[in-house]
Amino acid sequence: MSVTTLSPGVAHVAWGSSVTDLGWSAAVGLVRTAVETALGDHARVEARVRADDALGQRVATWSGLRREGVLRGIPLPEGPVDHVLYARLADDVPADAPEGFRALLNSFLPRKRAIGQMLVRDREGRVLLCQLTYKRDWDLPGGVVEVNESPQLATAREVREELALEIPAGRLLLTDWLPPWSGWDDAVTLVFDGGVHDGDDLVARVVKEEKEIKGIAFCTPEEVLERCADFTARRVVAALENLGGGAPAYTESGRHGVGSSEG
Repeated sequence: MSVTTLSPGVAHVAWGSSVTDLGWSAAVGLVRTAVETALGDHARVEARVRADDALGQRVATWSGLRREGVLRGIPLPEGPVDHVLYARLADDVPADAPEGFRALLNSFLPRKRAIGQMLVRDREGRVLLCQLTYKRDWDLPGGVVEVNESPQLATAREVREELALEIPAGRLLLTDWLPPWSGWDDAVTLVFDGGVHDGDDLVARVVKEEKEIKGIAFCTPEEVLERCADFTARRVVAALENLGGGAPAYTESGRHGVGSSEG
């Protein structure tokens, strides 16, 4: 076990197999004591644990250190290795207090990306699609839900920011799970009903966010299939099928049924 000062007010605590070999409970006790002692004259105490060291991560967590992120490719003799960064601040609520325990859990429990999209139709039954600047495929209007933001309000916000349209997000039509793909983590897409509009009037009112939106168009089902990625086209179809009411549909990559997660 070692405690070193990295910079004024910041300490680093490290431990090896001699500590973890004592058993999980004993290791937690030793690391917790080292952290609390270091906080006596440091405002922040850090620990770096290899990403492939599950036991070390458990020890760090239950010693009261909160997970902050991943440090990628730290050089080691055997090659670059990712490390998980943990830290505790002197003014953090202790982990044995309810608020502190919740904050500790919140630091390492899984977080899933949420995307809000809106199904906007014209009187001919066509669907509003956006041609995006950062990919070739067209997509429904919407975007990523911010931290602590309501998905329903986020969807309306994205439509307002990208198209300058004030359209409330209505009933939830579809929950679509997207598996990990091409460098993206998995995500949940929520499709809300944007109602039926006069297509020409709506298009005339659009002010595109030029950094993200290249073009817009109301598209027939055939044009949706031509312009969208296959999973997006399936999502649009599933959302349209649920316009009649009932509970929101659930799909995986646009396909009905659990386990239907192929791209």
